[in-house]
This record gives sequence, C-alpha cells and structure tokens, in this order.
Amino acid sequence: MSGAAELVTTIAEVRRKVALSRRGGSVISLVPTMGALHEGHGALMDCARRPGNFVVVSIFVNPIQFDRPDDYRAYAIDLDEDVRFCLARGVDMVFAPTAAEMYPEPQRAYVEVAGLGDHLCGRFRPGHFRGVATVVAKLFAIVQPDQAFFGEKDAQQLAIIQRMTSDLDFPIEIVPVPTVREPDGLALSSRNRRLTPEERRVAPALYRALELARDRITAGAGVVSARQSALAALGEFPEIRVEYFEVVDAATMEPVVQVTAPARIAVAARLGNTRLIDNIRFQHPCGSLLQGTVRNSLS
Repeated sequence: MSGAAELVTTIAEVRRKVALSRRGGSVISLVPTMGALHEGHGALMDCARRPGNFVVVSIFVNPIQFDRPDDYRAYAIDLDEDVRFCLARGVDMVFAPTAAEMYPEPQRAYVEVAGLGDHLCGRFRPGHFRGVATVVAKLFAIVQPDQAFFGEKDAQQLAIIQRMTSDLDFPIEIVPVPTVREPDGLALSSRNRRLTPEERRVAPALYRALELARDRITAGAGVVSARQSALAALGEFPEIRVEYFEVVDAATMEPVVQVTAPARIAVAARLGNTRLIDNIRFQHPCGSLLQGTVRNSLS
C-alpha cells in the first residue's frame, strides 16, 4: 500500500486500476459495504488483507434494496470518516460511486435468487434481496474480484450471494466472516447508532434469546418449544416488536420441520424506529434430528 486508501468514484477508473494491480500479480479482494463503517466491517477488511492481496472496499448506499424511502434517506454516512477507517485497516482502494454512476438509466435488469429470499427478512422487505443480489452482481462485474468477503450477521444475504455466485458461475471465492459483537452480545451494525440509550440497553435481549433457543435445543427441547421460550423472554421487553424468530436450514434459509444440523436461529425486531437482525449458527452436538414445526406468523 502506498500510504493512503485511494478514493475512486467511477467504474472506468476502478476497472483500470484493478487491471493494473492484477497484471502485477495481486489477488483482488472485495469488501462490499454501505458505509457507516464499524469494527464489523473492519473484521471483513482484516480477513481480506492478506499478503499479495489488493483490497477494494466499496461504499455505496444502494437505493434499489430499500423497501422504505424513509429508511434509505436515514442511512447517512460520513465518507471522509469511512476513508480514514479504510486507511487504518490497510485498504488499497475505496470505490464510492454515486447512484447516478451505478444506475445511469432506470434499472431494467435484475438478479433474483428464487426461494432463498421468501422467508425471514424477505417476507418483511419485499424486493430487498433482489436489490442486494443485483448490486452485488454489478460490483462483481465492475471489480472482478477473486474473493469477496461478507459477514455472517446478514446470514440470509450471505446465503443468497453464495447461491448467486454458484448458479451464475462467477469465478469468485465467497468468504464468510463471523459476526462481531459488543461485550454484551449485541451484534455490531451501522443501525445501532440510531438507538436511543434506553433502546441500546434493551437490544442485547435479542442475542440472549438466540442463545436461550440454542441452549434449549441442545438440552433436548423441540424447535417449537425452544422458539416459544425465546419469544416469551423477548416478551418481557415491550419495547421489542418481533418480526420473526425462526430456526432455519443454514443453506436454504427455510424454517425447519425436521432438519439435521447445521441450522441458523434468526431474529428480526424493531426497537423504536430501528430494525435489528441477528442470528447464530447451530450445530446439534449429536447430529440428530431437530423436531418441531416452525411457522413464520407471530400472534
């Protein structure tokens, strides 16, 4: 690295500089982000920064993945601060295009991964994963990375990107990176900064509910019973409005009736005006069937 994370704003310039780096023998590593960077993003960059790698971090708030205009408008970033963050992490290039650069004409071609977005967040955010898959496919076409790094906190997004990459034969290694948490268990997220002090105090209850469900299943409880226990625990906090709490197959993201591990236990909830998601990966210690019927609807 030359001492500064170079800021690039055009597709043509990214392609030119990446091609030069590749001709020099570098492995191209991409970390896609929407800015408002934190230590969770830093973990992605740390994983990407390997000897011989040329690390590109994209910073782009993608309008086509927001189902609510107010949510899009509220997603404020500080580009100067984000570039400094990338510099401290040893990033080689920051690609921060405008919406006009990424979508010079109204978008008519989209990427949609059938099935994987039907449940969990996809049920509550129509069109979201189509927008995610489309912008990631565009970034893959622009940067042409050898590797791309995604956090496990967004497990459904990760599963969709993995399947898209496989089905469309992108020659890219998708590298999952474990969720980074605060000491009290709250998963790091750009949205956490929107929480009021009281909401921030309550928010770790989401992770504790995930752990409770995992521990109940490990102890022999069925999926339904474990889910009900977790929902009861969350019910002690009237500030938390649960959208879903599910046990899903880790590959398909479908709620389980009978599954063998691995699985993910996932939650989404609103605190005030902020929507938070979290999940933990679950591997049954005996590899036995996890029994129970899981429904998407909440009373």
